[in-house]
Order: sequence, then C-alpha cells, then structure tokens
Amino acid sequence: MVVRQPLLFAANAALGVLFVIAWFAPLMRAGLLPLFGMAEISIVTGLQRLWRADIPLALIVTGFALFAPLLKTLGLALIHLGLLSRRALPALQFLGKLAMADVFLVAVYIIVVKEAGMARVDPAWGLWLFTFCVLASIGLGHLTARGKRA
Repeated sequence: MVVRQPLLFAANAALGVLFVIAWFAPLMRAGLLPLFGMAEISIVTGLQRLWRADIPLALIVTGFALFAPLLKTLGLALIHLGLLSRRALPALQFLGKLAMADVFLVAVYIIVVKEAGMARVDPAWGLWLFTFCVLASIGLGHLTARGKRA
C-alpha cells in the first residue's frame, strides 16, 4: 500500500492522537464561588453529565465533539492511503465544521456563566488543544484537496 500524501498522512495521524488527548484534557475549570475549589471539566466528563441530564442534547454534542472529528480524521487517512475517493472531501470538510460548532458552544457557555456572576468558569488548556485540533483538521482537509490527484 502506497501512501499518496505521506506528510499529510503523518500530520493527520498525529492529529488523531491529539484529538483523543483533547477529549480527556480539561476544557474549563468551574466552581460555584471563587472561595471554593474549581472542578475541571473535560469533553468526556461533560458528556457523561450531559447524558444523565439531556439525552437529545447529549446526542448532538457527542456527534459534534467526538464522531465528527473522528470520522473526518479516519476519512482523510483513507484518502491519503488511496482507499477512499477524493470525492468524499466535501463531506469530510463539513464534518470538520461541525466540530468547530462544539468549540463555539463551550465558549458561549463560559461567557454566559461568567456574565451571570454566580459561578466562576475559566478556560483550560484542553479548550485550546481541541480548538487547535479542529482548525488543523480543517487545514489538513484543504491541503489534501489541493494535493496531487491520485
């Protein structure tokens, strides 16, 4: 099996690992008042709580945060390996944009809670890692589309 775009394939493989790290990394730290300890919330822990509270919303967020990036990363890898047609790129790019919606939802949540003043919420390094991964995935999709036609 010949890798058609080896540098993009390697970058995409690394991105797959980074996505998994980002899912477990702290997105934010939250606490009721500044005097009490701050709890770290990751994508995975947030989804666990969401599944108990609101199943329809949990389905949507799980799709945006986990399945969209995973399917896009796997799809790009298959294109780089010559196992999937390049005609799938528009659909894969759409998946990358869905993942960006999750970043937007977390940012809105942080702003709303901060404005309410009842709790303290601070973004953590996992939010920046997840944002980087989503943007890098979108960039890799564009570079793959511009690459040599197989």
